[in-house]
Amino acid sequence: MERCHDLFPLEDSRDSVLRHTTDNGVSWITLNRPSAMNAITPDQREHLISLLDHASADPAVRAVVLTATGKGFCAGADLRGATDGAERVAGDVARLIRGGAQRLIAAVLDCEKPMIAAVNGTAAGLGAHLALACDLVLAAESAVFIEAFVRRGLVPDGGGAYLLPRLIGPQRAKELMFFGDALPAAEAERLGLVNRVVPDDDLAKTARAWAERLAAGPTRALALTKALVNSSLESGRPAAFAAEAAAQEINMTTADAQEGVRAFIERRPPVYRGR
Repeated sequence: MERCHDLFPLEDSRDSVLRHTTDNGVSWITLNRPSAMNAITPDQREHLISLLDHASADPAVRAVVLTATGKGFCAGADLRGATDGAERVAGDVARLIRGGAQRLIAAVLDCEKPMIAAVNGTAAGLGAHLALACDLVLAAESAVFIEAFVRRGLVPDGGGAYLLPRLIGPQRAKELMFFGDALPAAEAERLGLVNRVVPDDDLAKTARAWAERLAAGPTRALALTKALVNSSLESGRPAAFAAEAAAQEINMTTADAQEGVRAFIERRPPVYRGR
């Protein structure tokens, strides 16, 4: 039987810890440290941030899929070497979090292309937040989400206390963070953390279908919509309405918006170019 991650396009057969390719307008980013449950190293984090920045600027990229190989989606940050015995100066940890995990989650939230997380297995700690920061979350039936920080005596970081209350409310968020219990994919879907749960063998083709549909859409309109939704929870109604009007003003200058209106008048399907 083929495993779901074997069907995702990969750049080549090199043992790279972060594989990347662009296929039919979709940037596929695959975490590839299965022996470490895809725990993210600092170098891997920086490469991922760079790829997301590039995706925002590259007109050939119109959607992004983030997935992984092996049984885990991402076990969080690789903590090996985090306690090396060196004297810690006050402020060091906060600077590390701001420059590391928070930058990574911000890069996902701020990416100007729609992002799909295709969660193939365990997503724990920062790995869970990495998935939940994406615009759409697909999960294999075998996937689980774990707020693992309390298990290590840590405070949630990587945007967890920002993301979870906005997705499922403060009471549910605190339940997950206080107990650190594994949340099966089906329950995550019921709570609203996941858009769709699919059989493991269907994860790849579902992610591809969704991503290619997004890649065929009006790219700038999607970017502006993403920004509006992400900012709406911090905005009052006047600011949200003003941002919406400004976004529509900007969007109407795009070729895709003009094509969409023209296609509606001519009663034909629009053909969007991402411009």
